[in-house]
Amino acid sequence: MSAIQTATPSWKTDELELFEGEVGKFFTRELAPHVEKWRDQGCVDRSAWNKAGKAGLLCMSMPEEYGGAGGNFAHEQIFMEQQAIAGIEGFGAALHNCIVAPYILHYGTEEQKKRWLPRMASGELVGAIAMSEPGTGSDLQAVRSTALKKGNQYVINGQKTFITNGQTANIIIVVCKTDPGEGAKGVSLMVVETDEVDGFERGRNLKKLGNKAQDTSELFFSDVKIPTENLLGTEEGQGFFQLMEQLPQERHQIAVQAMAVIERALEITIEYTKDRQAFGRPIIKFQNTQFKLAQCKAQATMARVFVDYCTAQLIDGKLDAVTASMSKMLLSDLENEIVDECLQLFGGYGLMDEYPISRMYADARVHRIYGGTNEIMKLLIARSL
Repeated sequence: MSAIQTATPSWKTDELELFEGEVGKFFTRELAPHVEKWRDQGCVDRSAWNKAGKAGLLCMSMPEEYGGAGGNFAHEQIFMEQQAIAGIEGFGAALHNCIVAPYILHYGTEEQKKRWLPRMASGELVGAIAMSEPGTGSDLQAVRSTALKKGNQYVINGQKTFITNGQTANIIIVVCKTDPGEGAKGVSLMVVETDEVDGFERGRNLKKLGNKAQDTSELFFSDVKIPTENLLGTEEGQGFFQLMEQLPQERHQIAVQAMAVIERALEITIEYTKDRQAFGRPIIKFQNTQFKLAQCKAQATMARVFVDYCTAQLIDGKLDAVTASMSKMLLSDLENEIVDECLQLFGGYGLMDEYPISRMYADARVHRIYGGTNEIMKLLIARSL
């Protein structure tokens, strides 16, 4: 039985229930045996992407005409939930599926969609998006990387950091200034196929508090020349607005991941407290343990209802930026709170790396930062008051 019980959301059809089981089997069979290796090397093997592509699990929400499965965000949510349940660390397919591919679908020309999306669906191309810079995080209008037009090419110069899939990706959407004299109106999105250019360099695979199997990198662009047709869309200066339009899905995606971690944390903690003995009885028999877990379960149940509501809104094209900001902020805060409470109930074992709760504690922390910090989420929500 799940740690929490809520009604099955209206968007979760019988077909999706079957899909959920198959995705779970894929993660358990194909990827779970390799997680320790990936943690040691700081990067998921490229073979994982090939397997996921062959299984039809990449670009699931992309139309079939572009190599996708013709699904929607419900398929992506199930994928993210099953990845968390199986404890598959580091596999950045959620970013590939739910962030990079949708930019190309929504803003790319027909030629761009046909050129890139089928290869992303197969796993031939692994996607990343390069937003953050050493001096620029949430303030995307202030990026300093440039893409200046020279003849039939753009020349990209700049540095990016904290880039998920940075060591693996071979198709990267780069946030640049095509007009450095402008703010938001000077931002454009450039698509770089790293195998096709000179002047591109991957920096360090950054060592982090958590997400040890995830390659998170510095990227350097030194006079990187790309054809003008690699401008995402047909018009310069649209990048900032393209980013803003897609942020609701990105932010809700973080909430979905946080919710999956919350449920897994509760399940393993309840199981542990039933087995762990202290003073001659299981620690779940102590009132303090019961009260802590009861509080967590109540909060998690309420959160699950909100997450599924937001997913329904997203599928229907109705999820607005403010609600998505609330979803991201509330769920990532709650995730960190509940995982911390669960780790406490493990006692000293909660600090040991071989216990999943220890890894979940470290991995959860970034959810309050990326996709826009939770402080930025509060500013966005406050504008609706």
